[in-house]
Amino acid sequence: MTTIHIEESGVAGLDAVMLIMNQAFDPGYGEAWNEQQTLSMLALPGVWLSLAWVDEKPAGFALNRIVADEAELLLLAVSPSFRRIGVGLALIERSRIMACKRNGFRLHLEVRYNNPAIELYRKAGFSLIGRRPGYYRGIDGHIHDALTLSCSLESR
Repeated sequence: MTTIHIEESGVAGLDAVMLIMNQAFDPGYGEAWNEQQTLSMLALPGVWLSLAWVDEKPAGFALNRIVADEAELLLLAVSPSFRRIGVGLALIERSRIMACKRNGFRLHLEVRYNNPAIELYRKAGFSLIGRRPGYYRGIDGHIHDALTLSCSLESR
């Protein structure tokens, strides 16, 4: 059985975040954030970062924010070598817990329409609430729609 350890972090976790980010996101879609974008987000009020570790190795992260009672899962990334062992679900659950502690009512996210992670989000209880045409632009110039998903935090 794999043990997943999740801890809250901040700027101190940036090296691990960037390592995971570069491994997890397909560069063809241009979805990964650079170090400056990530640092800028971490500096904002209501933002938190959860890091997942497996066997003392950085396995994944979730970057979240809350404004009023609406929480958003800004980025979720799991290193390919740690996929399909529960890291993603554990990070989503941690996002829910932390959003509830901050008096969140709903948790939202956006994901590219053809991202395989959609199945993970559905399994975690997210439902489709909208679509944003042409939201993502790949480095090859192709444009991709984003799906907006949401789940209630009331019953948690």
